[in-house]
Amino acid sequence: MLSTSTSALRNFAFLILIFVVLFFGKDVFMPLAIGGILATLFLPLCRRIERANIHRAVAAISCLLLLIVGVAGVLVLLGWEISRLSGDFVIIKQRALDAGNRMQEYIFNHLGVSIEKQTQILKDEQPSLAFVMQRIGLSFTYIFSNTIFTLMYVALLLYYRTHLYNFILLLAGPTHREKTARVIYSATLVSHQYLVGLSKMIFCLWVMYGIGFSALGVRNALFFAFLCGLLEIVPYIGNLTGTTLTLLVAAAQGAGIPVLGGIVLVYGFIQFIQGWILEPLIVGHQVKINPLFIILALVLGELVWGIAGVFLAIPLIAMLKTVCDNIESLKPYGFLLGETGSKKEELSLLKKARKIFHEKKG
Repeated sequence: MLSTSTSALRNFAFLILIFVVLFFGKDVFMPLAIGGILATLFLPLCRRIERANIHRAVAAISCLLLLIVGVAGVLVLLGWEISRLSGDFVIIKQRALDAGNRMQEYIFNHLGVSIEKQTQILKDEQPSLAFVMQRIGLSFTYIFSNTIFTLMYVALLLYYRTHLYNFILLLAGPTHREKTARVIYSATLVSHQYLVGLSKMIFCLWVMYGIGFSALGVRNALFFAFLCGLLEIVPYIGNLTGTTLTLLVAAAQGAGIPVLGGIVLVYGFIQFIQGWILEPLIVGHQVKINPLFIILALVLGELVWGIAGVFLAIPLIAMLKTVCDNIESLKPYGFLLGETGSKKEELSLLKKARKIFHEKKG
């Protein structure tokens, strides 16, 4: 029993050490992790190009160019929709100011804080223009440099993948080589399937939100449909955030109660279609993670790596579950991360967990 507790404490300390290393080394590991996840997306295409007797370097660069074109296309479409929305910025700003004035009057009438005092408090809390410009400049430099490194990692990982694969097999040793190869294949496959399924899901959400918002007569419906679909990158929270922004902007633009209620109904209907039809058809059983640990992974991802950590949380935890499912001593952790299965599966896994426990105890 003492050895089991010691082993658990050791594993917990090792887990904490990993988070500390990832947090302080995020400038190195974050773009590498993003590049690795994106490389799994283009791995089948890269192999297909190489089978056509094209050099691996050309195949890797071709995949990189395709990624750049795809991201640029999304950014151009987003910029175009924002430019169309910019015509309403004056109206939105004026309505926001009116709402702020009404709030100030409410605070004055109910809390006794004068409007002049409230204005002074807000002015004191606002950062200086120089500070804002400095932060924007630093953020732009940080994003640009990480983007360059990420793109380089995508190409290099695709090019040197066999070399890295053989290195991992050498580390595993002859006795574990076959199992290690199976784990690597399963982990890269689940990452690829997740990204492909996510892309299909986002496209379907664009279509459904576009039809729903357009039918309601929401102004700039395509922009909000695009936004709601794109925020699917963050499970559970993304669609809700996009719909909330749609409601707020539609209200600021003067939409009535029927339109606002319709937006909520569209959101609910699409969530029903997504959860009961689209996810089983598109995602299937490839990424079956317990919702509790999905939320926990999102929180920890944001804590360690910010927005990038939120994007990486799901594919990384799916790969972790795959590794746990393929290693006998880690199968209880894979069971913990996964969704509730049938009673037969649960009993089988519990028997394996008891066997491992008794072996360690002995």
